[in-house]
Amino acid sequence: MAQKKEARTYEMDMCSGPLLSKLIVFAVPLMLSGILQLLFNAADIIIVGNFVGSNALAAVGSTSSLINLLVNLFIGLSIGANVLVAQFYGANKLKDLEETVHTAILLAGISGVILIFVGFFLSDPMLELMGTPDEVLGLSTLYMKLYFLGMPAMLIYNFGSAILRAIGDTRRPLYFLLTAGVINVVLNLIFVIQFSMGVAGVALATAISQCVSATLIVQCLARSDAPYRLQKSKLKLKGDKVKKIAKIGLPAGLQGAIFSISNVLIQSSVNSFGAVAMAGNTASANIEGFVYTSMNAVYQTALSFTSQNFGAENYKRMTKILIYCQAIVIMVGIVMGGGAVLAGRQLLGIYSSDPEVVQYGMNRLRMICGPYFLCGIMDVMVGALRGIGYSVAPMLVSLTGACGFRIFWVVTVFASNRTLETLYLSYPVSWVLTFTAHIICYVFIRRKMAKKIAVLH
Repeated sequence: MAQKKEARTYEMDMCSGPLLSKLIVFAVPLMLSGILQLLFNAADIIIVGNFVGSNALAAVGSTSSLINLLVNLFIGLSIGANVLVAQFYGANKLKDLEETVHTAILLAGISGVILIFVGFFLSDPMLELMGTPDEVLGLSTLYMKLYFLGMPAMLIYNFGSAILRAIGDTRRPLYFLLTAGVINVVLNLIFVIQFSMGVAGVALATAISQCVSATLIVQCLARSDAPYRLQKSKLKLKGDKVKKIAKIGLPAGLQGAIFSISNVLIQSSVNSFGAVAMAGNTASANIEGFVYTSMNAVYQTALSFTSQNFGAENYKRMTKILIYCQAIVIMVGIVMGGGAVLAGRQLLGIYSSDPEVVQYGMNRLRMICGPYFLCGIMDVMVGALRGIGYSVAPMLVSLTGACGFRIFWVVTVFASNRTLETLYLSYPVSWVLTFTAHIICYVFIRRKMAKKIAVLH
């Protein structure tokens, strides 16, 4: 009985009751989770920048866009799991819910093992292809190979978190992340400062902490007596569930990968300005991450709430969810993005004491953080579309608006005016184009849904 009470406490009814307060209660732990994750990542970069040097800082930073490219496809599958679990939960289809949970966790483990091999064999040639400078290449490759050892654990945590989010629980993933993050920072200090392991120490600390968070989330699911309880004997890949997860998750993952391709191209262009520009870019990107992850929490909120209400056939509430989430994300983007620009020099000074690095960082912050709320509007539209089961359309829009446009920008506008400001301008311009297209897409799909419902009734 105690466990049932606990389950009810952590779960959330997204389909009835006051909406705005529930959206905020759901979103805030997600924001805190994202911010904590970035604080721990920032600790990696700060420790490397201050105790190892600029080359090591550039090495860790230059891998992020490539890591995201390789990982995003599989992370996308967790979005598919989130939508499917939420829809089955909203529709009270308990057998389907159970099968989805076990399929998702097994899929996460298999995907993680695949990524270990990808990271080990492809990191060196892909970093070379990106034009990573020779003085940084060896360190970057070493960091990536060791970092990817934690991939199975990272994906299991992400898929487990997606399952809990789908039933309204954003608090326990936050607690697990906090525990793992503290361990990560402590190990960083030991490996880097005490044992002088450099970038290898940072990568190993990250991999170990990911194993901790994965263990905690698996234990949480295994000890529950709710329909989403994880049982070793039931870990099977159900073909119909894999297809449904893939139907939503693969386009989402491809969209993430597409964004990452354009970011890899941008990173390659940044690399051409040398190690100091790379270091400034790394520090700025890390600060921007705090703004993005806060807005991304609102995207995940829109996704989970829309999915549950779609499963429960509560269509009118879905429109309110979108309006409220857009208002929240605009406010978060303006306050946090503007704050990052205003406090930019002080924040960048934490990462590096080199005034040149700080100046390069400020140039990027002004161009990206100022209009960052545009990216938030775009992402919430995507969450609303995926929540109702449409994932291919947002992917195609992002393919054109983000990847296609940014590639076009680099080979035309940037090629004719080779400055970092020109390069960074591609971000806000692509956000405006992409979110406009997503809005048109959403209006079209909702009208199509309304016609179907009218025919059925």
